[in-house]
Amino acid sequence: MPRFVATKPSIRLAALRVPLAAKLAGANLFVVAVLVSAWINGGGELNHKALIIIASVVLLHLALVIVALRPIRDLEAVASRVWRGDYGARVERSMVADQEVLRVGSMFNILLDSLASDRARMRRLAGEVIAVGDRERAAIARELHDSTAQHIAALLFQLSAVARDTTDPALADRLREARDSAEEILEQVRRLSDVVHPGVLDNLGLEAALRKLVRDMAVDSAIDFDVRVAAREVRLPRKVEGVLYRVAEAAIRNAVRHASARYVRISLSARSPTATLEVHDDGRGFDLAAADRRQRGTGLGTMQERLALVDGWLEINTAPGNGTTISAHVPLGAAPNLVS
Repeated sequence: MPRFVATKPSIRLAALRVPLAAKLAGANLFVVAVLVSAWINGGGELNHKALIIIASVVLLHLALVIVALRPIRDLEAVASRVWRGDYGARVERSMVADQEVLRVGSMFNILLDSLASDRARMRRLAGEVIAVGDRERAAIARELHDSTAQHIAALLFQLSAVARDTTDPALADRLREARDSAEEILEQVRRLSDVVHPGVLDNLGLEAALRKLVRDMAVDSAIDFDVRVAAREVRLPRKVEGVLYRVAEAAIRNAVRHASARYVRISLSARSPTATLEVHDDGRGFDLAAADRRQRGTGLGTMQERLALVDGWLEINTAPGNGTTISAHVPLGAAPNLVS
């Protein structure tokens, strides 16, 4: 099998890597210098007037080069905006662009329109997947709470009754042990039901769900939790509440499991035009750049994806040894995604 070995060029032409405007200006200045040199060598006199004329010609030439290259710089600017995540950027029609540049700009806009369409379609699909998952979790949680938990409660009642009525002390002790085990299983099923889908979120709203979440977290940790919620007359849209709850849940779990935090503050405010959820911990923090490269391990990618479904965005302020603050923002407007 033939092998292809990449050869390193012995001479690197750094001058060829300068911007196009500099290349054109340099080439034309070189031509001007050659012409001036030839004129002087031919007996011409380089007086003050000639210098002014040469300088004026050079400046006019540079101005024309800058104007001529403006459409190309516009293409570069749009590409940079898209690279930074602004997928709404488009190339505007230029009055000084030639047909080739106009054709490139038009094709660039067509590609961006296609990209925006694909992103919108993927976003709809992701929203449907998450919505279906939420509905399935809600159904499982209801089944655990309304059926499984009720059957275990009935078994617990029967064991208590039999233990009370039996005359055999040894059997009574074993029945009480079975009753205690059933009681522990019942508590675990109820906790599992809340983890799968918190019923209190549907019934009482986000504030009550957040307070119950931190109470449950505090049982198995020595962390001091503080929940601060700004007063609001009406509830947030249910879809927004569900997204913010899942963001808070993921952020708190990260603080409990990975940050070695001693204090966690959860703040919620919903002042028009934005609802903001902030989770701050005094833990060890982390390297945000490294976390971006492995989002699956930290849950940051999932938070951002969920927020994107309600046109929200995520802000993270952290550094090793300085704790972490995660802020989720959701616009409160008439957007179709925010309908309750």
